[in-house]
Amino acid sequence: MTPAITLEELLTWNKEASNFWKAHLDANPELLKLPCGISGAVSVQEFVGHVWGVELRWAQRIAGLPVLTKEDVPTGPLDALFGLHLKAVEIFQALLDDTARNWNETMKLDLPWPPDAPAYSRRKIAAHALFHSQRHWAQLATLVRAGGSPSGFKGDVLFSLALE
Repeated sequence: MTPAITLEELLTWNKEASNFWKAHLDANPELLKLPCGISGAVSVQEFVGHVWGVELRWAQRIAGLPVLTKEDVPTGPLDALFGLHLKAVEIFQALLDDTARNWNETMKLDLPWPPDAPAYSRRKIAAHALFHSQRHWAQLATLVRAGGSPSGFKGDVLFSLALE
């Protein structure tokens, strides 16, 4: 066995974290109104939309599908935002199930940043997308704790069942 973390394991870790936050925010809807300021979001709800919207947009890019525009990302309710995550997981899973997929194939990103970016492998982009969410969930855990509402989020990969 190669001592590596697979994209399948990262996707499972991603789903665990998203499911945690969906349940926690359903149980504590007042947290959605907290001021945020991360990634330009005004509120936690807007921030969660950013996390799941970006996740879907990356999955669509890797799959070669039309990409949801930022303007078309719903602003709420939470169930609509979680639907973005579910759609992203569906796309990622289909990509991972495709044994003919060449994950080392490179693609040029049609993004304004960085302006002179090289082509990246689909594998690297997928890892980036899945870590993007994890990084933001850690920020959210800090934000709600500082706001007086600790979540108990244990998002570190060490605590994930994905890598048993």
